Amino acid sequence: MLWIVLSLKECKFILYVHLFRFIIRVSCKFPYAAPPTETNGYLRVRCNGGLNQQRSAICNAVLAARIMNATLVLPELDANSFWHDDSGFHGIYDVEHFINSLRYDVKIVERIPEFRKNGKIKKIKAFQIRPPRDAPISWYTTFALEKMKEHNAIYLTPFSHRLAEEIDYPEYQRLRCRVNYHALRFKPHIMELSNSIVNRLRAQGHFMAIHLRFEMDMLAFAGCFDIFTPEEQKILKKYREENFAAKKLVYSERRAIGKCPLTPEEVSLILRAMGFDNSTRIYLAAGELFGGDRFMKPFRSLFPRLENHSTVDTTGELAKNTHGLLGSAVDYMVCLLADIFMPTYDGPSNFANNLLGHRLYYGFRTTIRPDRKALARIFIDREKGQTAGFEEAVRQVMLSTNFGGPHKRLPPESFYTNSWPECFCQTSASNPADKCPPDNVLNILDSQLATERIDDSESIASNFTSDVDK
Repeated sequence: MLWIVLSLKECKFILYVHLFRFIIRVSCKFPYAAPPTETNGYLRVRCNGGLNQQRSAICNAVLAARIMNATLVLPELDANSFWHDDSGFHGIYDVEHFINSLRYDVKIVERIPEFRKNGKIKKIKAFQIRPPRDAPISWYTTFALEKMKEHNAIYLTPFSHRLAEEIDYPEYQRLRCRVNYHALRFKPHIMELSNSIVNRLRAQGHFMAIHLRFEMDMLAFAGCFDIFTPEEQKILKKYREENFAAKKLVYSERRAIGKCPLTPEEVSLILRAMGFDNSTRIYLAAGELFGGDRFMKPFRSLFPRLENHSTVDTTGELAKNTHGLLGSAVDYMVCLLADIFMPTYDGPSNFANNLLGHRLYYGFRTTIRPDRKALARIFIDREKGQTAGFEEAVRQVMLSTNFGGPHKRLPPESFYTNSWPECFCQTSASNPADKCPPDNVLNILDSQLATERIDDSESIASNFTSDVDK
């Protein structure tokens, strides 16, 4: 039945796109000035957090370099204390593709070059700065730029959420999309492994990917303890005290307003109410579920065809890297390519938010986003024995949600979750700024870049000749 429900939703969406068929995604705005030959200095950043928090930070780093007319040093990825993975940028992303894709936007080098002075090799030491959280553009064009000009290089650390998301300049937002959805590509072996897993899953028909965020860190963050044993509650409370700011959290209040992650059983009941049956093939993207197998048993009883990256990886590579960035990268790609994606806790989850934005950008791919606040009362009533009309109530809530179509971004929705409308263009637009680039835009930009380099060379030669004549 869910496939029918989704088809009805998608029919409305297809009609919407047909009526507004001039709207498509934009990968490169034209005309777009290439970065100047001379920059103001070097920008180093250290991107902290997990893989997807780092991904957003990389987007911000490129934008910061563009704003300051700086040469960006390949971003450093924190050897995360949770993942214990020091792969770095080279170990996860295709560096050559990253630098080449952004050649029209910023200059990128792998390291700050050394220089010779008085017969000795010297290094430029970057001046370290801790940027304010969600810093406005003005901070980069004043304080940060002044320090860069003074020291020739600055080092911004930490660099998570250090540039404001909402910027009233569409071209800057489009640059973020070019980084996120075009320049940041995982290394070939990660892409190949991900594709092999997707092909194996799809060989038996459609499949759904679910990000089951029922893990210790998120449960501790949310303050949702009461469903666990006393011993488990101690572990969660200790983790919260050590990693999050002190705050009084009442479980019943948190759950009533949808602030608790959905349990695996609740996820299975939502899917069943929407019409999925036990033949549905599901890929679970999740770390270690907190509370053990007792929370997964109800899910598995309704949906036995469960897979994860370890069960479908025939190479054995992921089995040796269960707590590394590799597993997270493969999960990301499988969820991106899945027929349907369902995040169960997309509030503070960088993984879910980035995927929602990525799937929106690449063709408005179907997503199921449970409205936890609207569903909370239905689940609470069910636990009290009020089961009459339960499935219909769940179904009505879900039918009122968005299934991956375009929609206006409203706070607190993140730009990385929904880049509409900045990263989408119009084939027939009254405002030139909204027009799509021509099909041969890359050839045009290549030609422009080559012309500018020739002009620069001629200028240098002319200056040299003039100096000689004198």
